[in-house]
Amino acid sequence: MLRKIIFLVGPTGIGKSAAAVSLARKLKAEIISCDSMQVYRGMNIITSKALCAQRRSVKHHLLDVVTPAREYNVARYRNEALAICDKLFKKGSLPLFVGGTGLYYSIIIDGLFPAVPEDKKIRIILCKQAKAKGSGWLYKKLARVDPIAAGRIHPNDTRRIIRALEVFMLTGSPISSLQKQRKGLGPEYEVKIFGLNTNRESLYKRINARVERMFTLGLIGEVKRLLKGKLSKTASCAIGIKELKGYFNGDYPLEEARRLIQQESRRYAKRQLTWFRKDKRIKWINIKETETPQGIARAIYKEYLH
Repeated sequence: MLRKIIFLVGPTGIGKSAAAVSLARKLKAEIISCDSMQVYRGMNIITSKALCAQRRSVKHHLLDVVTPAREYNVARYRNEALAICDKLFKKGSLPLFVGGTGLYYSIIIDGLFPAVPEDKKIRIILCKQAKAKGSGWLYKKLARVDPIAAGRIHPNDTRRIIRALEVFMLTGSPISSLQKQRKGLGPEYEVKIFGLNTNRESLYKRINARVERMFTLGLIGEVKRLLKGKLSKTASCAIGIKELKGYFNGDYPLEEARRLIQQESRRYAKRQLTWFRKDKRIKWINIKETETPQGIARAIYKEYLH
């Protein structure tokens, strides 16, 4: 008997979390977060985690796994997520992966590429270059040796740029070529992948409104508290950290910080859609501006799963 796994992906602000709760109730599923920021404790508002009522209604996994001071990588995520899947299969529950982190989604479905160990000497050199010349300079260097990987990595994502260059310098092969050797979920799994999307105007309106709600819920206080402690490189990349830090430092007024968070959130949504649209396995659900989470869940259930 095939093991069934459902994925619900899409851009930030589209309404995945609420729709997933409704869908999970229909399927008697449990939700596994597929979000690289929601693994961090104490980052509830800034990452728009599922509300307490939603988490009481349907069990959620891989939220609040580590403190923001610690790094959390894709290999650990894959191991923990698949272990949770096994537990759910044993008790007859359905795993429902929900989120917008393309890399986390990819390593579950398609697997990790053959391990290439870290090299401290190379990393020190690349880190010094990033500090002296900026991440953009390193990004151009990566684009010359591995344009495919560069197309998947944001020019400001120094950590992933360094890793891709490190792999190339160690192996002589582009990391994008090694990734093609990955082994993911095998034929014993029945995988269904659904993506939520809407027209650009509606999506941007949703994103802007969500940022407004984040401020209403206490985003400023949460970020102030986070900045008082140590933040890992990954956690510090959460949209809102850098933008509000500028406001706290007096570089610009609060309204500008709000605008910058909305702008960066829209840009992130665009990058997410670029990633997911390349995957032809995804069945897209185009939602209307007035669509409710219950309506989205019914549409998926009726058309594809019933």
